[in-house]
Amino acid sequence: MIDLKQLRENPARFALGAKEKGIHVDIERLVALDAERRALQTEAEKLRAEQNRLAKESGPQIGKLKGQLKGKHGAEAAAIEAEIEALSKKPAALKAAGQELEEKIRGLEPKISEILLQVPQPPDGDVPKGKGSEDNVEIRRWNPAGFDAGKPFEAQRGFRPKSHIELVRDLKLADFERGVKLAGTRSYILTGDGMALHMAVLRYAVDFMTLKQGFSPMSVPVLVREEAMVGTGFFPAGREQAYMVEESKRGGGYDQFLTGTGEVGLMGIHMDEILDTASLPLKYVTVSTCFRREAGAAGKDTAGLYRIHQFDKVEQVVICEADEAKSREWHKRMIGFVEELLQGLEIPYRLLQCCTGDLGVKNADMVDIESWMPGRGEVKDGVPQGEYGETHSASRLYDYQCRRLNMRYRAGGAGGKGETTFCHSLNNTVLASPRFLIPLLENHQQADGSVRIPAALRPYMGGRERIG
Repeated sequence: MIDLKQLRENPARFALGAKEKGIHVDIERLVALDAERRALQTEAEKLRAEQNRLAKESGPQIGKLKGQLKGKHGAEAAAIEAEIEALSKKPAALKAAGQELEEKIRGLEPKISEILLQVPQPPDGDVPKGKGSEDNVEIRRWNPAGFDAGKPFEAQRGFRPKSHIELVRDLKLADFERGVKLAGTRSYILTGDGMALHMAVLRYAVDFMTLKQGFSPMSVPVLVREEAMVGTGFFPAGREQAYMVEESKRGGGYDQFLTGTGEVGLMGIHMDEILDTASLPLKYVTVSTCFRREAGAAGKDTAGLYRIHQFDKVEQVVICEADEAKSREWHKRMIGFVEELLQGLEIPYRLLQCCTGDLGVKNADMVDIESWMPGRGEVKDGVPQGEYGETHSASRLYDYQCRRLNMRYRAGGAGGKGETTFCHSLNNTVLASPRFLIPLLENHQQADGSVRIPAALRPYMGGRERIG
């Protein structure tokens, strides 16, 4: 959620930010509704002040008039009694008028909130302008020794590469037919060495982040209340991507939603809390099962492990002080962690600076990391030419999520008396599987049909060097 005070001061900045992200939101109506609410609040405050003044003054006045009433008769007494009645009724009339104003204010609140939740975080000024992923800008590439992702795989390795679907079939690493039978399209069952490899990469990623980078491992719910989805910025814009459990229709008190990333749970841990500055930055990592409806992806990557409804993901989150320089530095560091991990697994990759139109609602900046997948891309003479595919995404959000989650910090501790400040947050995929098995299997496949296990993974695979 954006700062409404900043929007009042510079609505053009937020209108431009929404336009650059390709998001339609009525900023003018939001400003008008906010101005109407503020005017009503000012009027209500004046009425309360007048009511309080009268309450203090009318008592002595009424007492004085009652004293004057003694010995009075007829018209003179009636006039004094009328004045007493008028003084007695005036505070009540002011109270009723104030209540009417409060009712109008309450009627405006949901209208303001509905629009405010749709206002996107404006892109940082150094984010390149663009309409979508086609306008993203490559930052750099990395290739393992002896391999260049810019050249045909066969020319370098001496044999035609298999796609991960072929490798999975030949090495019996997954069962797609039975997965679809159980759960429908975009479903799978990892089998044998496929499941072993899946667990190995997840454990490797968790150990890498906790033992080497000092992150705290956390388990988080994957079935959450709507407040957690709204607070982390996945609702309302991404509502169509989430699976809903309609408990309210079964007698439950509220509906719940399956999360599409561990980020929701990690960020929700400190919702509505005031943190101690000394505890920042908080560095959390989790591994969780994730669920995505893939709404709008009909016909895209329907086969294989690339675009699926259920997967497991190791996610990193940093919650830090409200300092842009620190946020930017953490963004670089978090990307660096992933680069180190990918290099340790000998996976060619590239970094893409996302343009304004590809940032999404909540991000001030985002960098995608794409791994090279030899079995994807254009097919020539029956041989795929390879293609980069997204495997990671690193986001800088400033206080957008923390404002929605009401997550603040105070210097001197949570029990101090100083002003509170909304925290900044960042997140980045560490590793998502089984999608990550695609570049892992395809890049390490051998001419004899086997797959070499990178040295870094061998301790997690019982010391084995190959599959197949």
